[in-house]
Amino acid sequence: MLIKRLRNDTLGNVLVEATVMMTIIFVFVLGGIDFLFAYYQYNAAAKAVEIGARIAAVWDPVATGLNGLSSAVVSSSNPAGSAMPAFTATCNGATAACTCTGTCTGVSGYSAGAMKAIVLGRGNDGTNCNTGGTTIYTTGMCGIYSPITTANVIVTYTQSGLGYAGRPAVIGGPVPTVTVALTGVPFTFYFLGGLLGFANITMPPLTTSITGEYLSSAAAS
Repeated sequence: MLIKRLRNDTLGNVLVEATVMMTIIFVFVLGGIDFLFAYYQYNAAAKAVEIGARIAAVWDPVATGLNGLSSAVVSSSNPAGSAMPAFTATCNGATAACTCTGTCTGVSGYSAGAMKAIVLGRGNDGTNCNTGGTTIYTTGMCGIYSPITTANVIVTYTQSGLGYAGRPAVIGGPVPTVTVALTGVPFTFYFLGGLLGFANITMPPLTTSITGEYLSSAAAS
C-alpha cells in the first residue's frame, strides 16, 4: 500500500524538472560565455602574431648573422649585384635554436634577445612582458595576448627574390620573407575547463608573413 502511494505521488515534480532544466540551462549559458571568450582569445592571438611579424621585419634577426648574409655570399662565382641565393632560416623559441638550409654563410646561431624583442616587446627587461604603456611601439606579442611566451613562437626567414648579393648590411642586408608562427597556446575556459577535456584544447597554429625591411634595431645612418 505504501509503495503504491509513493508511486502515484506527484508532489515535487516541478522541483525535480526545474532542477534538471536549470542544470542544462546553466551549462548552455556558461558554455556560451566560455566559447565567446575563446573566440576573443583566438582573435587576440591572431593580432599578436601580426605584431610579432611587424617587429621581426624591422629588428635584429633571431638567426644571428642573417643581416650580413648579402655581403657574405659575394664570391667570384656570385659577384656583387647578382641574385641572392636561396636560403631558409628557421628559429624555434621552444628549443632556442635556429636551423638554416640553402646558402647560409655566416648565419651562426640563435639570438635570445631578438626573440624576446618580438615576444616581450622592444625595450623589455629580458623577463617581463612590455605592454607598451602609452605607446604601441614597445608592445610585444604578449602585450596583445599575455599567455604567449617565446616557447610558443617560431620565426622563419626565407629568401624572397628581392635584394641582391652585396647589398650592404648598413642598408638592411637581405630582404627575406619573414614568417612568425604561433603554436601550442591553449584556450582558457573558466566554466568548462574541467568538463570533457576542455582544459586541454589548443589553438590552431597561427601564422603571418611580411617582407623584411631593415633587419637591425639600429636606425640606418
